Amino acid sequence: MNYIRTAMLLAAMTALFMGIGFMIGGQAGMIIALAIAAAMNLFSYWNADKMVLRMHHAREVDERSAPDFYRMVQRLAQNADLPMPKVYIIDNPQPNAFATGRNPQNAAVAATTGLLNMLTPEEVAGVMAHELAHVKNHDTLIMTITATIAGAISMLANFAFFFGGNRNNPLGIVGMLLMMIVAPMAAMVVQMAISRTREYAADRMGAEICGEPMWLASALGKIAGGVKRIHNPDAEANPATAHMFIMNPLSGERMDNLFSTHPNTENRINELRKIADGGLGTGGRMSFGRSAAPQSGPWSGSGRSEPAGSPHRPKGPWG
Repeated sequence: MNYIRTAMLLAAMTALFMGIGFMIGGQAGMIIALAIAAAMNLFSYWNADKMVLRMHHAREVDERSAPDFYRMVQRLAQNADLPMPKVYIIDNPQPNAFATGRNPQNAAVAATTGLLNMLTPEEVAGVMAHELAHVKNHDTLIMTITATIAGAISMLANFAFFFGGNRNNPLGIVGMLLMMIVAPMAAMVVQMAISRTREYAADRMGAEICGEPMWLASALGKIAGGVKRIHNPDAEANPATAHMFIMNPLSGERMDNLFSTHPNTENRINELRKIADGGLGTGGRMSFGRSAAPQSGPWSGSGRSEPAGSPHRPKGPWG
C-alpha cells in the first residue's frame, strides 16, 4: 500500500508539472517543461548525494577513524543484504542522520556527532538500520526525484510571473495567478506526503534489519527532544534537504499535518510498539557494546595524546 500511495503521489506531482507547462506555453510549453525536468533529474541522479553531503559538511570515515560506528553499519548492511555504504560523520551537535545515493551500490549514510553522543549504541543501531531501510527501498532516489520536480515547479511558477503565460489557456489571467500561488504549495504538500509515507515504511524495515523495534522507538524520543533544543544552521541554510533526515532538522514543523516533512514522533513510536507487540523484538539480532580497547570515539582517530597521568576522557559514545 505504501508503494501504491507513493506511485500515486509521484503521478500527481508529474501531472501538476505538466499542467503548469501547458498553462505557461501551451503544448510546446509542456514539452519544454518536461525536457527541463528530465535534465534536472539526470543531473540529480548522478550528483545529488555529493551535493547533500557537501551542504552538511559531512566527512567520510572508515574502520580506522571510526571503528565502532563503521563496524556497526557494516553488520547492519550485512543483515539487510546490502552492499557496504560509505559512512560519514557530520560535526553537528543536533542528533540526526540521513541516507543518500542513487542506488544501494552507490549509497552513503551519515550521522551527526550529536546523535552519536546522545544515544546508546543500540539506539544508534536502530537509527542506522532505518537509514539502511531507505537505501534498500530506493527511497533516496525517490526523494531526490520529488525534490527536483518540486523545485522545477517553483521555477516554472516564477518564470510565469516574470514572462507571463499562455494567454489562450482556459483559466485566463486568474488561472495564471492561482497557479503561481498554489502550484508551489501543492508540490510541497505532495513532496511531504511522499516523505511521510516512506518514513513509516523505513521505520518498519529498520526494525526488521536490527531485530528490535524499541531501539529505534527509544532513539526517536531522544532525537525529538534534541532537535527541539539544538539549532542546525546547515539544515536551516538548506531546507530542501530536511526531508532526508530521520527527523525534521528545521525549527518549527513539529505537527503531523500537510506541511510537515515527517510523521509525528509519537505516531511513529506507537507504530514501532505495535510491531514489537506483534512478536518482533527479543533483544535484537545483535548487540553493540563499547570497544574494550580505548578509542577516541567513532568519529575521530585514536592517535590524540593526553597528558601523562591524566584520566582517559572518552570523545564519543563507545570509546
